[in-house]
Amino acid sequence: MTIREIDERMTAIEEELRGDVTPAQRKALDSEYASLCNACRNLTAHDNVYLARHRRRPKVDDYINALFTDLFVQRGDLLSKEDQSIFGGIAMFHGIPVTVLGHRKGRNINENMQYNFGMPEPEGYRKALRMMKQAEKFGRPIITFIDTPGAYPGLEAEQHGQSNAIAMNLAEMSAIKTPIISIVTGEGSSGGALAIGVANKVFMLEHAVYSVLSPEGFASILWKDSGRAAEACDLMKLTAQDLYGFGVIDGIVPEPPCGIHHDPDVVYKTLDRMIVKEFNAMKSMSMNEIAKARYQKFRNIDKMVRK
Repeated sequence: MTIREIDERMTAIEEELRGDVTPAQRKALDSEYASLCNACRNLTAHDNVYLARHRRRPKVDDYINALFTDLFVQRGDLLSKEDQSIFGGIAMFHGIPVTVLGHRKGRNINENMQYNFGMPEPEGYRKALRMMKQAEKFGRPIITFIDTPGAYPGLEAEQHGQSNAIAMNLAEMSAIKTPIISIVTGEGSSGGALAIGVANKVFMLEHAVYSVLSPEGFASILWKDSGRAAEACDLMKLTAQDLYGFGVIDGIVPEPPCGIHHDPDVVYKTLDRMIVKEFNAMKSMSMNEIAKARYQKFRNIDKMVRK
């Protein structure tokens, strides 16, 4: 069975178990579900891309609603317009004010059109930077959620300074004097992902992917054939397991078998504990030390990869 077939059957079983089933039927369904979960233990890199892009995968507002309270949404870049593909604001986390933001994808075609499929334009990155600089001013920790196929590549975005906006975020984030934690929750592609991912600690969900571009783009460039995307996935080393081994990320957040969408609450609880732990670990550091540690982390990534 393919990962799609396994996932669809698991979803069907979950629906059946919510209905009126006999004890014997429940036992049989539980047994089949366990067998399908076992089939998810050895997924390919291409399987992980499928799960990272899954339509039922939680979106940034799901994470914010589950982990934070009292969200005050911030909009606009103070220069041009509101870019809805970046979502976030000020919220409370265990009684502490924080700034939370991330790429926003939709749950259906209408929302995806509204949020530009999670591909920010320059205004979105300027809005993100505005929120982060404000967080620095008032001493609020920052948490970012990464889930994007990349920055929007349209002509208008380029005319409005897409590359400059991304470069400014990279430069400014490297020096922001407040703790930053970034979590790759789905797909993180290109500078569009890195523009909100320069953090003290970078984590990935177990079935998320993080790479310089999409597998389809990689295959199109290397072989002039986007149909070889599955082959490209293996070469790109884009899984959480690959990147943790290289030292590019700091940890992997476990997911339920075949993806977070089968039981998101367990992942939310893990993320809550992880964020608390990381912020507590940085409490003894000065703001200058936090900024310097982040800068050195990214300066030294190439040395870690070569090891």
